Amino acid sequence: MNIEIEAKLKVDSLEKVEHKLTEIGAEFGQEQLHLDSYFDDENKTFKKGDRCLRLRWQLVGKNERFFLTYKGAKEKDDFKKRQEVEIVIEDGDSAEKLLLLLGYNKVLVFEKKRRIWRFGQCEVALDELPLLGSFVEIEGHDDGKIADVQKSLGLSKLPVILESYASLMGKKLRQLGKKEKEVFFIKT
Repeated sequence: MNIEIEAKLKVDSLEKVEHKLTEIGAEFGQEQLHLDSYFDDENKTFKKGDRCLRLRWQLVGKNERFFLTYKGAKEKDDFKKRQEVEIVIEDGDSAEKLLLLLGYNKVLVFEKKRRIWRFGQCEVALDELPLLGSFVEIEGHDDGKIADVQKSLGLSKLPVILESYASLMGKKLRQLGKKEKEVFFIKT
């Protein structure tokens, strides 16, 4: 069983965090573009149980991959801690069709731009989301390592956000009175 442990932090500027990552000797990994589709049944079983079922399309350079991910309910902790099971999918369209045939509905879809760094035995993701803005996610194997990286980045005073991006996006759409459930970066 895999347990995901992460600190999610809202930041004003990803450029400042990226500058700090370079300054402290972090290793840059890659740029990614995600299209995350969340599924639930008509009774909202996953949402009511603080769980999620996500199909992700990920683009790195010209290479695309698909992942099907289940995330369990969050445990009580200073950081966001929950069970996570993720599998690589060869055919995203067929996986989506299967989920729909099994009675799941696509309830939310949104894009995310991500830049991955490594530091202090943690993965540091610099995320940008439409409507929500900029975030830093620090994921590691234990709370101490995550807290150390957070401190090294000068982000210790920021509150840790325990909500998922899906939850934050749903709240933002409701706040804006939007009925659509698909959110993309504006193409210019």
